Amino acid sequence: MPTPHYGQPRYRSIADQLRERIESGSIPPGALLPTEGALSSEFRASRGTVRQAIAVLREEGLVTTEHGRGTSARPFFPGHSSEQRPETEAWEREIAADSELAALFGVEVGTTLIGQRRVIRRNGVVESVVKTYRLHRSGQ
Repeated sequence: MPTPHYGQPRYRSIADQLRERIESGSIPPGALLPTEGALSSEFRASRGTVRQAIAVLREEGLVTTEHGRGTSARPFFPGHSSEQRPETEAWEREIAADSELAALFGVEVGTTLIGQRRVIRRNGVVESVVKTYRLHRSGQ
């Protein structure tokens, strides 16, 4: 059953719940996570949201995904992996497409896009910055 996720993106709440299952042993090392479809139903979220949650866990080294096989839990070592686990900071906001983005998306300059940025730090050092953009869809 989904839990409230006030103040954070939905995918983060799903990632938190899956992380708890892995760390507690509810999903043991080497076990496959439920399919994206099953997780979508369980959390009442889109597959894209579930994929984002799994991507967070993959970046943290808690899961691994194999094409055609699925996503499985990796061993969790309390106290050991917490120093190794990266911290992720993310934001999402509406932006106006500049000329480069407008050309890439095939839209007019100034068209509303959704911009996302994720900063990943390990031991306080920035490891990567990932920026993504998508078209804004009404009703999101």
